[in-house]
Amino acid sequence: MERRQRGVSAGLLLLLYQISQVGLQNIPSVTLGVLVLNIFLFLNPVRPLAEVCLSVNEAVHRKNWQRLLLAPFHHADDWHLYYNMISMLWKGIMLERKLKSIWFAYIIAVFSLLVGVVYMVLELLLVIILDDPSYEMNCGVGFSGVLFALKVLNNHYNPGRVSSVLGLPISSKYACWVELVAIHLISPG
Repeated sequence: MERRQRGVSAGLLLLLYQISQVGLQNIPSVTLGVLVLNIFLFLNPVRPLAEVCLSVNEAVHRKNWQRLLLAPFHHADDWHLYYNMISMLWKGIMLERKLKSIWFAYIIAVFSLLVGVVYMVLELLLVIILDDPSYEMNCGVGFSGVLFALKVLNNHYNPGRVSSVLGLPISSKYACWVELVAIHLISPG
């Protein structure tokens, strides 16, 4: 995994601008904390991306379990951070107000761990089903899995809504799946 450039960049500046447009006073505490943590770790990573990314090889075979905690909060580049945190901002405002801060913090913590576990299980299944050990080496970082889980939760609490995915109106019930495919097509890495 390539090391990204640190420091202030276009994606980070745009993210900070978007946050200022919403206003810090309008962002619930846990959501703001998650944003701050992700931005802080983008500017001051705990370790290089190759040492925090989550893979079956690193976490399971080498028993480097701390990657389960580190990978969700590190991002490959400023645009990866931007898209994830804009999504977190919107989902966090909606869900934290509905669920209250303590419960929302618990959900973020649980999803952050479970998404990594599910990722590794799926990679192991690909190794077994396709008989291809290279899947053990796939290494991922970012908050996208947590955001996908939050989107499903948001759809549960707000049924019947219509979302716009790439300008197309889609029932929110299916929008998270369409969004997942669209993200993969736009940014397959």
